[in-house]
Amino acid sequence: MRRRRQDTQVFSISFLDVVCSAFGAIILVLVLSKTGEPRVLERVRADLSGVVADLQQQLFEIRGETRMLNRELQNKTPQLSESQEQLARLLQQLSDLKGEFRNATQQLETQRRIAGQLESAQQSLTEEMWRLLGDNFRRRPVDAPIGGIPVDSEYIIFIIDTSASMFNFSWRLMQDKVRETLDIYPSVKGIQVMNDMGQYMFSQYSGRWIPDTPARRKAILSRLASWNPFSNSSPVEGITTAIRTFYSADKKISLYVLGDEFSTGSIDQVVKTVDRYNRAGEDGSRLVRIHAVGFPVQFLRGDGLDATGIRFAALMRILTTRNGGTFVGLDRVDP
Repeated sequence: MRRRRQDTQVFSISFLDVVCSAFGAIILVLVLSKTGEPRVLERVRADLSGVVADLQQQLFEIRGETRMLNRELQNKTPQLSESQEQLARLLQQLSDLKGEFRNATQQLETQRRIAGQLESAQQSLTEEMWRLLGDNFRRRPVDAPIGGIPVDSEYIIFIIDTSASMFNFSWRLMQDKVRETLDIYPSVKGIQVMNDMGQYMFSQYSGRWIPDTPARRKAILSRLASWNPFSNSSPVEGITTAIRTFYSADKKISLYVLGDEFSTGSIDQVVKTVDRYNRAGEDGSRLVRIHAVGFPVQFLRGDGLDATGIRFAALMRILTTRNGGTFVGLDRVDP
């Protein structure tokens, strides 16, 4: 029994020695490792302080550059806005100039086309015109005024083509021509307005003269803006009705025909009919002067109807020449 207790104590002392030695070794390791730590941490802190200082300096510099760039941006923004507005104005002007150039080109081409068609029509109708005008017809001298309209008449009648082609394409210009014609007659004894079918503008004045007053002239121009009775695109009915109704040996009358086409009928027959109604006076001159204004609507539409425009020009050329008037052919349809 005593021997077993002795063995147990020996084992216990050895175990404690081993444990103590292990703890001692650990403590020694810890002590040795802690010996160089402060210096390392010192160097790390010093290095990090320098890096932080450099980064702060760079941050300050970047902030300064940012403020400068913001100021420059604020200064440049109004200039950019002004430049953009100027660019927009220039682009608009360029667009306008392109539009004007296209319009001018189209008008030039249209005028060339009309001139060529009129030249062709003149060549083809020369023989018939000379036959209808008679052997005694003589052209005006080359130095005579062209397009001059005598204003010796005391009464004026307008025969206006109210067809769709006139109303849709040249109505504003036609109104201007009526106004201009009234202006060259400051005062007359009577006025009348009919369409090419012989229909009166003011039914209360059917068959009699409209008094010439400023108020009545204004009423004529105002009514003309929307006046659109039926028309067969031929001025014959209006011309013959006006001459039959208002012809008088003691009155000087000027008849103004405004239209764009002569659709049906014989030019020869119309000329003979007008000659029969508009008889010559003692001095050989006709008591009703016939003037005409031709609108080139049919030449501009391009739908094959320009032949009726050529017939209108030929008819009016002959009628105005035989009846002491003037024919004016326009080269445009807008004011």
